[in-house]
Amino acid sequence: MEMSRERFEELVGEALDEVPEELLGLMNNVVILVEDDPPPGESDLLGLYEGHALTDRGWDYAGVLPDRIFIYRHPILRICDNDEDVIDEVAVTVVHEIAHHFGIDDARLHALGWG
Repeated sequence: MEMSRERFEELVGEALDEVPEELLGLMNNVVILVEDDPPPGESDLLGLYEGHALTDRGWDYAGVLPDRIFIYRHPILRICDNDEDVIDEVAVTVVHEIAHHFGIDDARLHALGWG
């Protein structure tokens, strides 16, 4: 599957638009980035959350760089057959990584159908 970076970024934006405002309003000190490829050795990784989940932040959480959510374009495109597949996979990946920001682990996400 091929798709321009611009179109892919639009889909990430559209997926974010579907996240309820109440949840987006609770997100704190986090940026969402689109990258073409994941880190070396992680070629199947669709997304990644790097940072301190909200549930792990204590009184001493201050003056730190923003957490980062990465959405990886090439791995997502590799597993998709058409535009609809990409739209669905981007949405699942965005929700999955945002959930990590809220402290939800992979096991719980898989149980909820967001694996």
